[in-house]
Amino acid sequence: MAAFGPTLTHVRDGRIQHRYNHSQVATVGCVILVDNSNIFIEGQKASAVRKGELPAAPGDRQPSDISWRIDFSRLLTRLADGRPIQEAILVGSRPPANDAVWTMAEQGGFKVITHERNAQNKEKAVDTELVAQGTRIIVKAPEPGVLVLASADRDFMPLVRVAQEEGWEVEMAAFSRAFSPTGEMAISVNRVRPLDGSLDLIGGCAFEWP
Repeated sequence: MAAFGPTLTHVRDGRIQHRYNHSQVATVGCVILVDNSNIFIEGQKASAVRKGELPAAPGDRQPSDISWRIDFSRLLTRLADGRPIQEAILVGSRPPANDAVWTMAEQGGFKVITHERNAQNKEKAVDTELVAQGTRIIVKAPEPGVLVLASADRDFMPLVRVAQEEGWEVEMAAFSRAFSPTGEMAISVNRVRPLDGSLDLIGGCAFEWP
């Protein structure tokens, strides 16, 4: 695996941040971790916004474009950004019990792990599974690489810290509605990759809506 290129050092809000020169590290291997629900739900909201479907009144929820679907193969390609993929893991919840969704993700190149929702139909153990898988990969890796987190959930902060302590660069790929540019995740990772402009590169609409 190639070594990292020179890093670029910045001071932001009194904190020193080291950001790598992305143009010089295209051959560095990457590990990709995806929170399926986060990308799916936020992608549907972003698609609705692009179609001009906005909340009816201030404080109302953002409508979701129920026609938008993830193209898992294209998502993986986009997140890898031309780099070799060491591992790609996608974690989701059942339902959907329909294995077709997870089969498509596996065919797209992901290792898929699913957990049952709890009695209140809320997701359970998705973030902790991703943190555990990421930590396992990092501590066993023979040398550092790039960790790509497709989620903006701050529950991943312990994984971000472990990765950086072990010499890894960390990228956060998420829709802009899901994070604050000054939030803990955004200012802690080495690179923020907003997905808003990639709707047609990571998915598409399966039917006409609205």
